[in-house]
Amino acid sequence: MDLKVAHEGGFFSCCSVRLYYLILFFNKYKRLPQIFDTTGFYTWYKQNNSTDDITFNYFKHYDEIPYQITHKEDVDYHECYQYKNYKDLDLKNLSLFVKKYYVPNDNIREIQKTIEDKYNIDFENTCVLFYRGNDKATEFKPPPFDSYLIHANAILKENPNIKFIVQSDETNFLNFMKSQPFSDKITIFYDEIRHMYKKNNTVDKVNKEQNYGYSLKYLAITLIMSKCKYVVCNTGNCSIWIVFFRNNTDNIIQL
Repeated sequence: MDLKVAHEGGFFSCCSVRLYYLILFFNKYKRLPQIFDTTGFYTWYKQNNSTDDITFNYFKHYDEIPYQITHKEDVDYHECYQYKNYKDLDLKNLSLFVKKYYVPNDNIREIQKTIEDKYNIDFENTCVLFYRGNDKATEFKPPPFDSYLIHANAILKENPNIKFIVQSDETNFLNFMKSQPFSDKITIFYDEIRHMYKKNNTVDKVNKEQNYGYSLKYLAITLIMSKCKYVVCNTGNCSIWIVFFRNNTDNIIQL
């Protein structure tokens, strides 16, 4: 039996909705679909009005991942769990689906390695300060910038040698963090990201012609964030996928 669904939205919104429909299918039939047609996903990132399925421009084909999911229990997941306390996620079972359908392909891994080498990231000595801003405020009240400082300073006090990766789509947050006394410890991937001053919009709609290339980089950056010692993040699809790729909530501070 095959599964075909569609969703229009941001990159990690698409990832979450794909996972939701996949788990709905599994819970109903206790098996995986033979073919999972995801042509209707990631449409914002398609080039030249393509109608191709570009899922595998990001992830390995699930047929390349040899294991099957055979347990008989229902799996607890809904797309709205982006707003859930991540410590309550059923990561043990969810990881089975992530490891089969969301394995980054070789091109993404190469982009990831290039960024890691360029910025010489020491994962065991790095804290991520991640803020998804702009139009996300229409869904969920974002935390104040100062709340990030409380946790950053606490981590800095415990480990004076800690470095910070500051990641955001909102220029206001990047500038705020760069104005702090520990700014010399901050890395921002300016060459690899897009950001704009606070507005009720998303960078994907403002700079559509750049979407595909930056989506590849942003997936790689999310994988990098998932590897860091600490992650301070607000709630949303981007943050929950940091957790999914990390496969634990150790040192995750969800604001």
